[in-house]
Amino acid sequence: MRYAVLVTGPAGAGKSTFCNAFLTHLQTANRTGHLVNLDPAAESDSFEYEPAIDIRDLISLEDVMAELGYGPNGGLVYCFEYLLQNMDWLEEELGGYEDDYLIIDCPGQIELYTHHPFLPTLVRNLNRLGLRTCAAYLIDPNSWRTSTSSSGNGVLSAMSAMVNLEIPWINVMSKMDLVTSSTEDAANGRNGIRARKDIARFLDPDPLLLVSAPGSREERTERHSRFHALNRAIVQLIEDHPLVSFLPLDLTSPDSIETVLSHIDYSMQYGEDEEPKEPHDLDEGDFMDME
Repeated sequence: MRYAVLVTGPAGAGKSTFCNAFLTHLQTANRTGHLVNLDPAAESDSFEYEPAIDIRDLISLEDVMAELGYGPNGGLVYCFEYLLQNMDWLEEELGGYEDDYLIIDCPGQIELYTHHPFLPTLVRNLNRLGLRTCAAYLIDPNSWRTSTSSSGNGVLSAMSAMVNLEIPWINVMSKMDLVTSSTEDAANGRNGIRARKDIARFLDPDPLLLVSAPGSREERTERHSRFHALNRAIVQLIEDHPLVSFLPLDLTSPDSIETVLSHIDYSMQYGEDEEPKEPHDLDEGDFMDME
């Protein structure tokens, strides 16, 4: 059985860094993993490990923009539509990997996850090829700044992507190692000067966090806003479908990486169908020294 993890999320969420740490952790645990790059705009120096499969060998964003005059967003969409028309290339590339863990680094264009047909079609093709798949959706807490409206956007984007792909899913709050409450910290408040407990309330999002306290000035302002009914509907949607929660990821902590990996393994039922493997090239003479 082969396994594939789609590492997804918006731009700047730390997907490539997570892939590198993921592969390092697998190697430490004596497990075999391979990096698959599906970002045609990726820079070569962003990879700590050389991709075993690279979409840039088929098509690159730079070539599309130069030859067709597309912008970056339109060029990315063209690249993936071209890949869908040439799935035999990907099938051939995947053919050489058996009983392996494929970590698929996806691009950061959010519409590819929320409503574009590319990733659902890719998942169906991976399943047809016998790969058991799941997705890890990364969110950077820096983009939230503890803002309730921003956290609502993150929850909705994760929920939309989950519904669109329809595969086992893990939501990850990345870069927790950069969250600090001290200006003396080495991270220099890169993810905002605040304690981790301020972020913790967003790990299992409460839709009521999107609503201001009753009777407050903010609540009175919202009540007269033309978006009041829409905000209430969004809160109700999240409350009726509590699908989204986040795992905190601290890349400086092996235990944190192992926790995320164990959730991914569990979601794909990793190893449950495997048969015990017999040692290779052994005969009676190999046991002489043990008698």
